[in-house]
Amino acid sequence: MVRLLRTHVRTLPGRRLTSALVAALLWITSLAMMLTVCLSPHAEAAGVSESSALDQIIERGTLRVGTTGDYKPFSYHTSDDRFIGLDPDMAADLAEALGVELELVPTSWPTLMQDFHDQRFDIAMSGISVNLDRQKTAWFSRPYQRDGKTPITLCERQADYQTLEQIDQPGVRVIVNPGGTNERFARGNLQKATIVDYDDNVTIFDQIVQGKADLMMTDAIETRLQANLHPELCAVHPDQPFNFSEKAVLLPKDMDLKFFVDQWLRQLKESGSFDEQLQHWLDHDWPQQAG
Repeated sequence: MVRLLRTHVRTLPGRRLTSALVAALLWITSLAMMLTVCLSPHAEAAGVSESSALDQIIERGTLRVGTTGDYKPFSYHTSDDRFIGLDPDMAADLAEALGVELELVPTSWPTLMQDFHDQRFDIAMSGISVNLDRQKTAWFSRPYQRDGKTPITLCERQADYQTLEQIDQPGVRVIVNPGGTNERFARGNLQKATIVDYDDNVTIFDQIVQGKADLMMTDAIETRLQANLHPELCAVHPDQPFNFSEKAVLLPKDMDLKFFVDQWLRQLKESGSFDEQLQHWLDHDWPQQAG
């Protein structure tokens, strides 16, 4: 290409170019050739860039998925050391689509992002809410479920906690599981109410039944499920939550992997398989204690 450019410059009829202009044109041509190599799909083979996260998963033969195991219907850790729920089922389906084995890696809400950045797992699936803080250092798949925060309380107290203004009153005890979006929402919206930290997200709703807290604000889908599991509790206007949120797969900043996961999710949703799996776990006879 450089030789052709020199020949073309010499034979331009009726034009004279300075040596400086010729040098500039040659430099631009060389730069274009370098960019072509870098952007080429064969750049990896030429040693220009590392393999993508998608390639690494396929080459390793294992998809490592971080999950918390404390958030029905998305992820639950059983007493016999299994993870069950919507997201482990979806993770198994994704691993099959990739042609690799599935490894579920325990994590927690307070340590989720640190574990992710320490590369303890490739992706995370646990009913994870999309938020901008997480988005600063990671990517998300296309959302697979829309939701929002709403209260759950004793059925006889529903009328007392319809609005944030009613909830944010002295003496009202709002229980939260530390490290997740429930705690963030409570601390961002309550100044007068008492926020009660409780580490076990599996038994946290029993605290309301036992009178140790007045309510919890969590995702509407969870309030519906927990109201079914605890007849004493009622979800407060789950069809009209206080805010808007979405659930998605937490991903590394890798375009190849994101494209694959997004397309897989699209097919899962369009086929009706996702709705069937979700309804199965909403209707599931859940055990009451985690292992």
